[in-house]
Amino acid sequence: QVQLVESGGGLVQAGGSLRLSCAASGDIFNINFMGWYRQPPGKQRELVAHISRPGSTNYADSVKGRFTISRDNAKNTVYLQMNSLRPEDTGVYYCNFRSYIGTHYWGQGTQVTVSS
Repeated sequence: QVQLVESGGGLVQAGGSLRLSCAASGDIFNINFMGWYRQPPGKQRELVAHISRPGSTNYADSVKGRFTISRDNAKNTVYLQMNSLRPEDTGVYYCNFRSYIGTHYWGQGTQVTVSS
């Protein structure tokens, strides 16, 4: 089992920045991908970014150039630095870890609201 605890959400004006953190504990040595999803109001959950164990990254087209995913292996923590935020970035952001056999683990979610 893997436990994930997110922090860092909040209310910010358009153009502002936020950094989300996801602290992991448990059976993390079986994890292959670490990432962030978001669920905008009234819409389905979507991938924002992920980083693989070797360190390769992938981003949704809508956030490329504005968001950066990173990790601190010593702290078992994954970060999402969000710059140049837009109102359409509003939603609940979820940390996600995926194991080598495809098991998904989710955090509780953190609200990000971007005002225009």
